[in-house]
Amino acid sequence: MKEIKITNNEEGQRLDRFLKKYLNKANQSFIYKMLRKKNVKLNGSKAEPETVLKKDDLVQLYLADETIEKFREKKTLKQTEIHFKIVYEDDNILIVNKPIGLSTQPDETSQRNLVDEIRMYLNAKEENISFTFKPAVCNRLDKNTSGLIIAAKNYDSLKQTNKAIRERNIKKLYIAKVHGIINKDLELKDYLIKNENKNMVKIIRENTENAKEVITYAHPIRTEGNYTWLEIEIETGRAHQIRAHLASIGHPIEGDKKYGKKDSEKQQVLHAYKLILGGYEGGLKYLNGLEVKSEISDRLFLK
Repeated sequence: MKEIKITNNEEGQRLDRFLKKYLNKANQSFIYKMLRKKNVKLNGSKAEPETVLKKDDLVQLYLADETIEKFREKKTLKQTEIHFKIVYEDDNILIVNKPIGLSTQPDETSQRNLVDEIRMYLNAKEENISFTFKPAVCNRLDKNTSGLIIAAKNYDSLKQTNKAIRERNIKKLYIAKVHGIINKDLELKDYLIKNENKNMVKIIRENTENAKEVITYAHPIRTEGNYTWLEIEIETGRAHQIRAHLASIGHPIEGDKKYGKKDSEKQQVLHAYKLILGGYEGGLKYLNGLEVKSEISDRLFLK
């Protein structure tokens, strides 16, 4: 018999979903059969699939060790160099400075990504120990955008951070260098349509089917020749929003080969430099008001 004690990383989910993650090679019919035959119990009693797990619950598997091993796929972490810089860390979250050239999530175009690097870092600290939860990033940056990304170390911080971002309680500020002179504050409110095939977006002025609202605020900091440095805040967090929005008004970001000058040999100058956290509850209230910075001079470049 195998007994599993539920931690704060596993609580809050249905028993059948937990079992599907734990026995990740088993199909759903096997899971339900084991529950029906009482080969799986919760706190020593018969359990229903929809029962929501609580911290310190005990899940008992009355299965042979060989059967459990058969239905568990052991995943090994891909060994990789660490390219990010830690800006803030505690028991619940990690905020890092992502370099230019590093993908946030695993994708087909890159062998290296921030998610794998963060999991490897936490695993080395023995903070990546969970039956079903893996540390995850809560916000994304384009591959050639540098700056601050929040990673959740446990389920509660992941759930609350995602909710805070969705409800716009986390303020995200960027620094960008754009072509042309801008001498007044900008408040851009338009709509965005994504072309999945080209991995590009288009800004349109009127709402149409499949379009999503985009709101971008820009404040000029200083001019430099025929360029302007901007502080940017986004109220909506769409893919390529800042880059496409500024390009749509004739001020593409320096070095942006997708929405700006295709033949530019310069690096894209867009940096997520400040996060102000809010919207947390319960044991994570201490994060409310936390301000984390990574100045443009702190930009990192993947080598």
